[in-house]
Amino acid sequence: MNLSGKTAIVTGGAIRLGGAVCEALAARQCNVVIHCRRSLEQAHDLAERLRMSGGVRTFVVCGDISTEAGCRTVMKRAGRLAGKMDILVNNASVFGCDRIADLTEKNMLEQLRINFVTPALLMREFLKQTVRGKIVNMLDRRVAGNESGCLPYLLSKKALAELTASSALELAPGIAVNGVAPGPVLPAVGKHLTEAKRKAGNVPLGRRPIPADIAAAVIFLLESDAITGQVIYVDGGQHLLGTCVR
Repeated sequence: MNLSGKTAIVTGGAIRLGGAVCEALAARQCNVVIHCRRSLEQAHDLAERLRMSGGVRTFVVCGDISTEAGCRTVMKRAGRLAGKMDILVNNASVFGCDRIADLTEKNMLEQLRINFVTPALLMREFLKQTVRGKIVNMLDRRVAGNESGCLPYLLSKKALAELTASSALELAPGIAVNGVAPGPVLPAVGKHLTEAKRKAGNVPLGRRPIPADIAAAVIFLLESDAITGQVIYVDGGQHLLGTCVR
């Protein structure tokens, strides 16, 4: 797919990895709908910067996508503002470090809802706007193995990986569905980078990926017309180590 002139919506697109993806899309002259929930100021700042530097059309849609009605509303708003969507990047997610002994129904359902149910519902709404397009789901290198201490998050991302493969088959040939699985790129919200580096574990290539690496993988999948149902691990080879027990 030639991204020039296409329109993409990126959930959680105002900051962190989502912001990097929006920047990469705009650099290829792709119009961008930046979705946010709380980062409204950052979303408008990014939209203005992309508009001024790249000459693309940028839009901001603020809304809660943790409910079915919220997913429907956000996609409808995006369509009214920007027209037909060609690309959906399911980037928004939540992360919790929850051991089995500390599990609650609330934190399990929250992570399953945002990390799995929401992307599925947004895909459904996306199908109402296009019959030919691309979807990229943001996964995690943990889906390749198992890791203690983050069970709800891990299960929700594994479910999203299965959704990626199953929907790729169901939606072909019109829509390609792929995933990108980042490794230790950024610290968790509120955590310092030094602590994140210490906890990142062994990275075979000896280099932690940066947000631009993740964005480049997303762009690669969007520009290819011969790939669907695949997951690109951008983690310096960390997924090759298999199960990680903390």
